[in-house]
Amino acid sequence: MFTSYFNETHDEARRNIRRFVERHIQPNINEWEEASTFPREIFNLAGDAGILGIGYPEEFGGNSEGDYFMSLVATEELLRAGSGGFFSSLMSHGIALPPIAKWASPEMKERIVPPVLRGEKIIALAVTEPGGGSDVANLKTRAVDCGDHYKVSGSKTYITSGIRADYYTVAVRTGGDGYGGISMLLMEKGMPGFTTGQPLKKMGWWCSDT
Repeated sequence: MFTSYFNETHDEARRNIRRFVERHIQPNINEWEEASTFPREIFNLAGDAGILGIGYPEEFGGNSEGDYFMSLVATEELLRAGSGGFFSSLMSHGIALPPIAKWASPEMKERIVPPVLRGEKIIALAVTEPGGGSDVANLKTRAVDCGDHYKVSGSKTYITSGIRADYYTVAVRTGGDGYGGISMLLMEKGMPGFTTGQPLKKMGWWCSDT
């Protein structure tokens, strides 16, 4: 017996996202790949279309909270544009925003989550370090509690949306060795001492901001 996990709501969303891709993405994707970037306004358009809000609470401007299959619909349709790099950059909030939406203070949630879901702000997840690959348990970036703030020292690399992001969910070491000593901090572009490097030239996924 065949079981479908998609209902009429999923089907309508699929049609809408497919139209979004056909109108805004597919006609430009080859040009964006060659340029190694795509316009920031696409985030705004995706926010207006409700794509960025899939899986997030309505109180923050999201829709279809907890619906894995709606996220799957969006993934399938966005990837029809033919660019994994575009998809990874546009949806970088998918790995950077959940820690904020789940564990941040109510004030931080209210300040950060809605503008990201609207596409007005971009957020990136910063874990990988130079020379460390994805060996998260041994990350070296250190954060020292100074009372009313943390002093952070270290570097990150291979960060999707790493150049143009406004917010960064950053893995730092606040304790001892191993996973148990790792915390997540929200950092913002423009903080004292915060700098970004040059975009990486990659073998593929060219228009992903890395």
